[in-house]
Amino acid sequence: MDTKLADIKENGDGPMFTSPRPSAVGEKIIDKIRRSVKEGRKFYSFEFFPPKTQAGVMNLYSRMDRMIAKFEPLFVDVTWGAGGSTSKLTLEISKNVQNYCATDVLMHLTCTNMPKGDVKNALEKAKEAGIRNILALRGDPPLGRDTWEKCEEGFAHAIDLVKFIRQEYGDYFGIAVAGYPEGHISSPNLEQDMKHLKLKVDAGADFIMTQLFYDVDLYLNFVKRCRTAGIKCPILPGLMPISGYNAFKRMIAFTKASVPESLLRALEPIRNNDAMVKAYGIELGISMAKRLLESGAPGFHFYTLNLEKSVTKILAGLGLATLQPKGLRPLPWKRSCATRRAKEDVRPIFWANRPYSYLSRTISWDEFPNGRWGNSTSPAYGELYDYHLMGLKSASVQNRRKMWGTELKDETDVFEKFALYIGGKIPRLPWCEFSILMETVPLKERLIRLNKSGFLTINSQPRVNGASSNDEIVGWGESDGYVYQKAYVEFFTSPERIKVVEKLAKRKEYKTISYHAVNAKGDQLSNYKNSNAVNAVTWGVFPGSEIIQPTVVDMRSFRVWKDEAFALWISQWLSIYQKGSRSSSIIQNIHDTYFLCNIVENDFVKGDGLSKFMDELSAEK
Repeated sequence: MDTKLADIKENGDGPMFTSPRPSAVGEKIIDKIRRSVKEGRKFYSFEFFPPKTQAGVMNLYSRMDRMIAKFEPLFVDVTWGAGGSTSKLTLEISKNVQNYCATDVLMHLTCTNMPKGDVKNALEKAKEAGIRNILALRGDPPLGRDTWEKCEEGFAHAIDLVKFIRQEYGDYFGIAVAGYPEGHISSPNLEQDMKHLKLKVDAGADFIMTQLFYDVDLYLNFVKRCRTAGIKCPILPGLMPISGYNAFKRMIAFTKASVPESLLRALEPIRNNDAMVKAYGIELGISMAKRLLESGAPGFHFYTLNLEKSVTKILAGLGLATLQPKGLRPLPWKRSCATRRAKEDVRPIFWANRPYSYLSRTISWDEFPNGRWGNSTSPAYGELYDYHLMGLKSASVQNRRKMWGTELKDETDVFEKFALYIGGKIPRLPWCEFSILMETVPLKERLIRLNKSGFLTINSQPRVNGASSNDEIVGWGESDGYVYQKAYVEFFTSPERIKVVEKLAKRKEYKTISYHAVNAKGDQLSNYKNSNAVNAVTWGVFPGSEIIQPTVVDMRSFRVWKDEAFALWISQWLSIYQKGSRSSSIIQNIHDTYFLCNIVENDFVKGDGLSKFMDELSAEK
């Protein structure tokens, strides 16, 4: 079950620049910016706003997750809403992204309708969530008002908010402030506006993010004026892709941003053709971004308007629309940015394809395993709730029927759905929130045969013996190290087929195979001598440090995981069929009778036992 890296790696030119290596969790963005500038690495970031409906929120989570996973921005920021109208949701989204999406969040905080006590409460909640970065703004007037007014016991200006944060929290929070290349609409002139910006920086702001603009010279001149005024901090240019003519016109009317005549002339003939307007906006975004980088901008910040395609295509045009190599990641699984998880460096393998559920079920832990996996019964895993069963990326009933079948005739229809997922024809399964990893690609044909034979795989990894930690497929951790993996597979299968597993595992040629199986009722089968064994299945050796062991097969955790795994048959799959139908009966029978089994090939040096073992399972009738 070896990974042949030559079967995976693709030829082609690399990107113009790469996104930065993820670093310490809960980090201040200014430190990441300074490190990127020092190392000569350009960067980018994304802004999102809280949607008005719950369905919109769920869609936003999916979009943010895709964009963060694919492009690994330096950070994302979440807006506060006019008049503080979305403050609660801003905190919730910021907390979830910080905890589950493994990126640092810059949370907006405004003075509008925010007495000092409410500001303090918002900052306390942000700190509790591990958020360490705030964009301090005066804010827009509340909805329905044309003018801005200070609320009772509130702050009048963003500088007051900056001072309050520094006074109450010292250096804990990184603070960003807004800059206006054409001057703030309430400032009498550019000189006064620059003076006010300098005071905000002197009060404790770490970096500046500009309002959107469509003339690069405006940004470049703004930076020159800032430097002349003695402002030395980083200044990030804000880009808003043009995705529609009417939306563009509304936005420039709202922000009072000037637009070059050449841009308006280019848009006028195509104003009624949405596709052509969007295509023009993408080309403009690419052109502006290239010029900004060539002119010395440290990176750029996208005002996404919660839209994905234009930003994605601009990054593609810049040579950035490729997955970052796995070897740039500090661990083989995605870390949380929550400060309290900073020392976490080991997890059970079972939640590999449902990381948000694992993070949620361990979110109340005060301490996390580091160095070696300890006693998983203390602290206990969180209770299993519908939230864990559904997750942030749950699809609608209609979409689930489309993926997993509007009607099932027998169990072989279920087998086929699992095989289609492995083959990339179905985007997800209840146990697998993402497409298969690149390291699994060479195993596809073997796994497809296994699934079609009734061994329904939900997790696997190949054997790796001393691959470079810089390897683009299986690498992780510090540079110039070596990484190792034991071959692993996990599947559901019937009581009859689990007997075949037992029989094969007793044969001499499979003496290095370990297995553990359990059904929904808790009946267990295993060849482990210790019923609470912990088996390391991923580790790495790096210069000047101890061996890191980030992934384990832990028997206690497996028994916790099996409750969630079996419950997903009901909450995600059976629930899409009419009660009492043949389809629902098929899924119910699988839930009630099947075993969940994990298998480890312990010979990671030369063992090919698991590959042969799976082939024999596939051949069984």
